[in-house]
Amino acid sequence: MIWNVVSDSSCDLQMSAFTSDRVRFETVPLRIQVGDREFIDNDTLVVPDLLDAMASEKSASSTACPSPAAFAKAFEAADCTICFTISSSLSGTYNAAVMARDMVLEEHPEKKICVIDSKSTAGAIVLLIRRAKMLMEADENGDFEGICNQLRIYQAALRTCFTLECYDNLIKNGRMRPLVGNLLKTLGIHIIADATPQGTIHVADKARGEAKTYKALTALMRSSKDCTGSEVVISHCENLSGALKLKQQILEDLPVKSVEILSCRGLTSFYAMQKGLILGF
Repeated sequence: MIWNVVSDSSCDLQMSAFTSDRVRFETVPLRIQVGDREFIDNDTLVVPDLLDAMASEKSASSTACPSPAAFAKAFEAADCTICFTISSSLSGTYNAAVMARDMVLEEHPEKKICVIDSKSTAGAIVLLIRRAKMLMEADENGDFEGICNQLRIYQAALRTCFTLECYDNLIKNGRMRPLVGNLLKTLGIHIIADATPQGTIHVADKARGEAKTYKALTALMRSSKDCTGSEVVISHCENLSGALKLKQQILEDLPVKSVEILSCRGLTSFYAMQKGLILGF
């Protein structure tokens, strides 16, 4: 039996960073349109080039989800596939993956395919991918449904929160008034938000300066669930120094098991923008 883990490119995990003798891993890239340039969010995308293009472009940039055909190609590569997507409240990617599942099962009814809406992005999907890999490698009986059910329970327990420092993309897309965005940036005020259980975004707090922002984030983590023994993934958008400081704050304030730092890929950089930080736990 060939096990297959598939994710869209919002997961912040490079395909080259995944190793297993029993499980294959593939990311299906989203596309980012900046003016007349299109960026494919694969392992070769250079994020600073994307950010520079977005900063130079006066009009709003946009994203496009993968086609059902792109997901179908990934699903056809194995006997049993579990796919994770960015929150269906933020993108049409989940619907594209479900359409692909139905297409493949019509042609290959012997295959098993499960599509799970992460109701999140970034580090939360990384944690789901790694939990799937662990369960698949330990499986001896081909318990596909059992693994899918365990992953659905795990997904419901995961949380995501983030902080923004740059608001240019929100302003260009009409989601924030220029006066408000420029004022927040001038005053050094960071927006702190989290993902609801339904996968929508909720602005939870605002903080001025790095130190207060990181304390506010750990307070939000503490209030969202019992973090004892939790694995934490921090995705940073060209902000390694900030991620390291946040990691230290988390280790000081919360009884977590571990804190890992990853670089944002293209899609999460599009949303987090320069110096943004996203936590999955």
